[in-house]
Amino acid sequence: MKGIKHMHEIGEVCFGKEVLPKEVLQWIAKENLWNLWVPESHGGLEMSLTDGLELLRSLAQMDGSLGWTVTLCSGANFFVGNLPKEVGHELFNGNNRPIFGGSGGVFGTADKVGDGYVINGTWKYATGAPYLTHFTLNAKIRENGADVLMDDGTSMVRSFLLKKEQVEIIHDWNTMGLRATATDSFEVNSQWVDGKYSFVYNQFYLPQPIFKIPFSVFADLTLWVNYIGMAERFLKETQLIVADKGILKDLQNILLDGIKECMGDGERIQFMVMEAQNTPEYHVEKIHQNASRSVRSLTYEIIRVFPTLGIRAGTMDHPLNQVFRDYFTATQHHIFSPLGRRNQL
Repeated sequence: MKGIKHMHEIGEVCFGKEVLPKEVLQWIAKENLWNLWVPESHGGLEMSLTDGLELLRSLAQMDGSLGWTVTLCSGANFFVGNLPKEVGHELFNGNNRPIFGGSGGVFGTADKVGDGYVINGTWKYATGAPYLTHFTLNAKIRENGADVLMDDGTSMVRSFLLKKEQVEIIHDWNTMGLRATATDSFEVNSQWVDGKYSFVYNQFYLPQPIFKIPFSVFADLTLWVNYIGMAERFLKETQLIVADKGILKDLQNILLDGIKECMGDGERIQFMVMEAQNTPEYHVEKIHQNASRSVRSLTYEIIRVFPTLGIRAGTMDHPLNQVFRDYFTATQHHIFSPLGRRNQL
């Protein structure tokens, strides 16, 4: 990819920033990184799963906020496959380069009105909020003031896409790490949205192989490479200051195992969808278990090594300190915690 040789410099520009600098956002747009998974027919890069995972891992090595933001926002642009074809072509064309992002939580309501819905609620944790052109959200469907129920008695939930003008950003992101992801909350007050901008996960309208991957698998793999990338940066910075490299052996081995396992899972899923094979539920759960175990092992080793690194590692403007804070902020996403996908960052 053009410009990839400049990624190290891009990472250094991000260091310690509260938001991604203008030159970094321009570089992301120039390299079309918001559209890693978007088909070429819609102006995207149409990357394979494994190539995209390698790129996201590299970005996370450079800077945690950079990798995390591109991962979550390109992951939201992935929803182009969930939108009706005419809507996808409307939003993704030669003149438009949208940036999607939002919340995975169900923090609001959508009241059926005519051919659309009136949306109300407050959603937390929209990665890249100041950089977005459109916000995605999940809401309970209501008619005549009452929840619409599914056959099993649970409330019907759909996802929606809103323009940034329909949203009020709440600047409440105040964490120790991943500062430049600007993962703010947002509020929607009585905004009408045409029904064509509503969608359902795992219901796709585009034929590319990437859209045949279960979304939970896609989320697991793309986030897993971020933890790996940040841990690789931690190892690299640690190697520069420790005299006894032996204390890093376990971390090195866990990283090598994690990379092999993650990319292996990615290759298997990619092969299955290319061969038009369904992804069995046990395979979906196995990938989740592999990722969870890998991240737990990385976390344990980073905690074990960190107290041996001296005051430099505790200094706010040292790369080791930033990557430590970024990594442990990322672990609060809970996707690989014992509670799994029931919680959101």
